[in-house]
Amino acid sequence: MIEPVTVHVPLGARAYDVRIGVGLIDRAGTEIAPLLRRPRVAIVTDETVAALHLPRLQASLSAAGIASEAMSLPAGEATKTWPHLIATVEWLLEHKIERRDVVLALGGGVIGDLVGFAAAILRRGVRFVQLPTSLLAQVDSSVGGKTGINAPQGKNLIGAFHQPSLVLADIAVLETLDRRDFLAGYGEVAKYGFLGDAAFFGWLEQNADRLRDDPVLRQRAVAHSVGMKAGIVTRDETEQGERALLNLGHTFGHALEAATGYSGRLLHGEGVAIGCALAFDLSARMGLCSQESPSRVLAHLRRLGLPASLADIPGDLPDDAALIALMGQDKKVMDGRLRFVLARGIGEAFVCDDVPTEVLAAVLQDARAG
Repeated sequence: MIEPVTVHVPLGARAYDVRIGVGLIDRAGTEIAPLLRRPRVAIVTDETVAALHLPRLQASLSAAGIASEAMSLPAGEATKTWPHLIATVEWLLEHKIERRDVVLALGGGVIGDLVGFAAAILRRGVRFVQLPTSLLAQVDSSVGGKTGINAPQGKNLIGAFHQPSLVLADIAVLETLDRRDFLAGYGEVAKYGFLGDAAFFGWLEQNADRLRDDPVLRQRAVAHSVGMKAGIVTRDETEQGERALLNLGHTFGHALEAATGYSGRLLHGEGVAIGCALAFDLSARMGLCSQESPSRVLAHLRRLGLPASLADIPGDLPDDAALIALMGQDKKVMDGRLRFVLARGIGEAFVCDDVPTEVLAAVLQDARAG
């Protein structure tokens, strides 16, 4: 039996726990009951996750005397849009969810982001619990309170900071992910080593191949990632400084997601993996780090089977100027200047807003060739 690990996010009145372990969906009723002022919740999930996990969640809630209603949305990044947000908010209102009630977000990053945003704006803010079912959501999007939807102009440009009241990361459900989805989530795990913990990245180099099959290693990787994010969020909740480091690889990745139409051509974690490789390449070309660092990043991603360059994305991409224009819609843009998270080495990331366009274009051009 693997005992759950708890990572506390100490944000004063908005503090909460992230529980990481095996079987937490089956124990969700007991875990959530202390938060409730009346024994009822609303669950929002997607159709794929509902088929796999919703009956167990509702059984757990029922066993704890908690009534529930559930709404299932289409699976996929295209769900993070105005129409589905409106449908979710109106469904919650129809079911008379009050300000003192709790909404449960059961799913990956798409559901967590959209439901969190719906909770933020419903009655000017209701509480919600994250039950992340993807590796990416467990290590990244479910923690920290970033919620939102996409716009035609770019990813996550509409949203709010709204912290959850609890996160239940059941690492057993990750065994239901196909290899591609698990690896896409791993892109975010590796990011934590790249940006701020060289020793953790060294551990990943030794153990990443076994994470999917070994729940003890998987729990350690998730808990360490969450602990790193919790520390950064606690110091910089609304991304005024240090929290921007969590966007390593994202300026590239978000532009590539937009360029591929938020489709199955490129998953978010795959975009982050490519973005991390490009960010280290850019750092080396600017003389910020030795060539050893981007070579090590690239070798690790390639060994695991993750995409690491533009050539790994199926289909045609816009030209370099169009990709750079998409980067201009990134949330980190300040006073019209592109801001990248770059690195002086593995585990030494920093924010830079002085990237020569010609160097950026050269990185993109070479990445098209693989």
